[in-house]
Amino acid sequence: MIKLSTRVRYGTRAMLDLACHYGNGPILLKDVAKRQNISLKYLDRILLSLKSVGLVKALRGAKGGYSLSLSPGQITLKQVIEAFDGPVQLVECINDKNYCQRVNTCATHDIWSELGKAIEATLKSTTLEDLIIRSREKKKSSDAMYYI
Repeated sequence: MIKLSTRVRYGTRAMLDLACHYGNGPILLKDVAKRQNISLKYLDRILLSLKSVGLVKALRGAKGGYSLSLSPGQITLKQVIEAFDGPVQLVECINDKNYCQRVNTCATHDIWSELGKAIEATLKSTTLEDLIIRSREKKKSSDAMYYI
């Protein structure tokens, strides 16, 4: 099974939350934690990781909090995932041809490579701005009332 880590999933939710409030100044960690239902302590570690790679910035003090370092349209899902787990890689032999002796004769190697490229292309082309739009669309459709 291919599975994203909890840090990636929560980190993406935190980044989306900050993106939704982009331009409103720094956002308090406790507010993000409450809206995203993530423990404050865990979220603090997540945002420190995102800060260390330059995706978020922190402002200390009474009017402090976290904000995106770039606009939501400039941050991709690929950047967020790689902040936690490094390069997206389905199997070791894709990036390290010496990992397996069967690379040149293995039919599945080609499939894993193609799949990895498709995943990477999707993550590279999806920005936080795209997720904001999707989030708003989902909210609209869930707010719709149907009468019979």
